[in-house]
Amino acid sequence: MIRIKFPSMKRSLVAILRGIKPEETADIVDGLIAAGFTAIEIPLNSPDPFRSIEIAVKRAPKNVIIGAGTVLTVEDVDRLNSVGGRLMVSPNAEPGVISQAASHGMVTMPGVFTPTEALSACAAGASALKFFPASVLGPSGINAIRAILPKDVPVGAVGGVSNDDFAAYARVGVRTFGLGSSLYKAGMEPGEVAARAEAAIKAYDALGEDQP
Repeated sequence: MIRIKFPSMKRSLVAILRGIKPEETADIVDGLIAAGFTAIEIPLNSPDPFRSIEIAVKRAPKNVIIGAGTVLTVEDVDRLNSVGGRLMVSPNAEPGVISQAASHGMVTMPGVFTPTEALSACAAGASALKFFPASVLGPSGINAIRAILPKDVPVGAVGGVSNDDFAAYARVGVRTFGLGSSLYKAGMEPGEVAARAEAAIKAYDALGEDQP
C-alpha cells in the first residue's frame, strides 16, 4: 500500500469546478489562485474535462495542486496522470482506483459516508477522506465517525458546505472543505467566481489557528 501525504496548505480548501468548459478555465483558475486557493478539482462529468485540467495545470504554480473529481476507473486515473493532474477525488472508495492514483504519486481524496467506507479507504491508502454529502451527516455525524479513524488521515467536508458552515465544522476539528456550487456554477463569470473565492478565503481565515 502506498499513501501519498495530503499536502500542508495554509487554507485547506478545494475548489470544485463542476461543469467548467476549457475556454473558461484559464480565467477562472487564475482568479481562484489569486484569491488564495491552492487546490482545484475539475470533475470528469464536466465538458472535455481533461483538456480543462491540462489548461489548469499549465496555469498553476508548483504550490497549487490541480486534479479531477468524479474519478471512477483506473483508466480515468491514468489519463489524469497523462495531463499532469496531481489530485484524485472520487465519489466512492474503490481500492483499485485509490491504489492506482497513489502509484502515480497523486494525492487521493475518496468519498465516504459510513465508518466501513472510511476505514476501507484508509486501508487502501487514501491521503484524506471526503465525507459526502457532508450536509446530511453534519458536523456531529462526521465527528462521531472520526473517533475511530487514523489520526493522520485528514477529514474533509464536501457537499452542501459553504462559507457559512466553516465554523461549525471547525469546532469538531474538521478544517478541510470542498466548495462546489457555493463557489462555482456552470456558466458563471470569472469575476463572480473570484469574488466568491475571496469571500471563502476571508471566512476561512476568520477561523484562526486556535481551534482544533
